[in-house]
Amino acid sequence: MRLVAISALIALLLDQASKYAVVHGMELARVRAIDVMPPLLNFRYGENRGINFGLMDGDGDLGRWVLVVLALLICCAVLWWLRGAAQRPIVFISAGLLVGGALGNVVDRLIYGYVLDFLNMSCCGISNPFVFNVGDIFIFAGAIGLVIFAQDKKRA
Repeated sequence: MRLVAISALIALLLDQASKYAVVHGMELARVRAIDVMPPLLNFRYGENRGINFGLMDGDGDLGRWVLVVLALLICCAVLWWLRGAAQRPIVFISAGLLVGGALGNVVDRLIYGYVLDFLNMSCCGISNPFVFNVGDIFIFAGAIGLVIFAQDKKRA
């Protein structure tokens, strides 16, 4: 479980540091858009008050707290599922990435009332209107890692 904690802490710190550097340090909150390597990578300011793609966006303060509790419950469920498991190290790292990314978004909801998003990627003539953050990348990578590398505990 030490690998989970280390991975989660690294993911959480990288998520929060990237948000601080881009949104506050580069003043993305004020300028709203910075083209980094257009169209592949751009910074676009976003306040995600819901889940992905604006789901639960209009639910106000209640929705915010429901999402905080839901994220914490999912983190606890992942940790509970891993307890005493005979898994390869990549599984514990994947779980840590998922937990750290989720906690990064929880921190945002507690501090700002919403999740700060700033990454926008488009390619090949397709213009992507959505923004995400480094924590979202860790959540996705961690979930994919768990799906690919986790062994069935009944067979292990």
